[in-house]
Amino acid sequence: MYTHIWLKYLPIIRILMKKSAAGDQVLNLNRPDFEKAGVARKAGYKFTIEYTNGKVANVISTSQLALDLAAVMLEDATMKTLLAANNYTISLNTKFQVSIKNVTPQAEALALEETTA
Repeated sequence: MYTHIWLKYLPIIRILMKKSAAGDQVLNLNRPDFEKAGVARKAGYKFTIEYTNGKVANVISTSQLALDLAAVMLEDATMKTLLAANNYTISLNTKFQVSIKNVTPQAEALALEETTA
């Protein structure tokens, strides 16, 4: 239902995920895109997706918005690579802001930097 909207934002989300290694990122979405597309208003336009080891680690089945975003991200080759290399938390709040946090444990991040240096 929301796949076409997430595909529109995917290139920007991809860039922000790469930048999230340096700090949390926020993307302001266009509210009318979502209001025109569906009936999520009653349930609210709010969710959190946790990605660990390239997979969704929490229950998102109550939100079609989250399910569609997760599907779009997991179908994209670049996203799959990013998700396999790092852990992320992607959240949408009621102000239509997507927050992207790289939550890869510091020890892993340091070990990764040492092996690539």
